[in-house]
Amino acid sequence: MQVIETELPGVLILEPKVFGDARGYFLETYRANRYAEFGIPQLVQDNQSYSTHGVLRGLHVQHPHAQGKLVQVLEGEVFDVAVDIRRGSPHFGRWTGVTLSGENKRQFWVPPGFAHGFVVTGEHALFVYKNTDYYSPETEFSVRWDDPAIGIEWPLEGAPSLSQKDGAARCLADIPADRLPGYEDYA
Repeated sequence: MQVIETELPGVLILEPKVFGDARGYFLETYRANRYAEFGIPQLVQDNQSYSTHGVLRGLHVQHPHAQGKLVQVLEGEVFDVAVDIRRGSPHFGRWTGVTLSGENKRQFWVPPGFAHGFVVTGEHALFVYKNTDYYSPETEFSVRWDDPAIGIEWPLEGAPSLSQKDGAARCLADIPADRLPGYEDYA
């Protein structure tokens, strides 16, 4: 497996080894002891979503019960984003992104304390992710996808399709500090 560090410490792009022939391919998508070598803790919950072109999901956060997410696209293509929202972090408000697709088979590690989102850039996307903590709807919130202070360069053609929750999200500066994870909690 090749591991690529991003400009945000702890956020990783992983390229699993793919073994293929005329019959198809095989790859290992998770092994706890191997992923622990890269700082990825044990994962406890798997999720899957299907979305069509132009759907934007995020930027999602849980605090407390912050979730680290190991994300991957099985079919289709997305532009995936992590934003550091840890109070006191030297990288607070900065983002990084990567294209994930069924073809490139890359994975993206979004550590706890980061907001996460993606936009579907292909016709559709079958998106899977493993989490470090269980879903906690009472602690979940969203950061506005187009927050000008963050300045994510989404590869969009027109306005994205958003859920009601994501459409009503607030900018990072408008979220009370006690709702945000602390850098010291997830450094």
